[in-house]
Amino acid sequence: MRIALPTENGRVNQHFGRSREFVIFEMDGEQIRNRETVSTASLQHNHEGLAELFKNKGVDTLILGGIGPRAVEALQQYGIRVLTGASGGVEEVARAYARGDLVSRDVLCDHGHDHSCNH
Repeated sequence: MRIALPTENGRVNQHFGRSREFVIFEMDGEQIRNRETVSTASLQHNHEGLAELFKNKGVDTLILGGIGPRAVEALQQYGIRVLTGASGGVEEVARAYARGDLVSRDVLCDHGHDHSCNH
C-alpha cells in the first residue's frame, strides 16, 4: 500500500493546494517500508498535475487536512482514494491509517480569497 500526505515540518499540512511537499509511504502492515519526499511546489493548485504525479508514483490513498472539491474530483478520477480531516505527525497518521484507525471527516476547503477550510 502506498499513501501520500502533504507535509510541513513533519506534520500534515492542512491546505492541500498550498502544500509544497508530500511524503509518500510504502506500508507493510503498520510498518513504514519506504519513505519518499516529493516537491510539488511547481504544481500548486494544478489538480490534474498533482493527481497524475501521485498516480505515476503508485499512490492509492491521499491523506490530508482540507481540500477543495475540484481537487478531490481530479484525484478520484485517477483512482486515488482521498481521506480528509487528518492532523498530526505524518508517520503517526500513516500508521493510524494502516491500523484502520483513521476516519475521513469530509473537510472541504472553500477556495475563496482567504482559503479557509470548513473543519
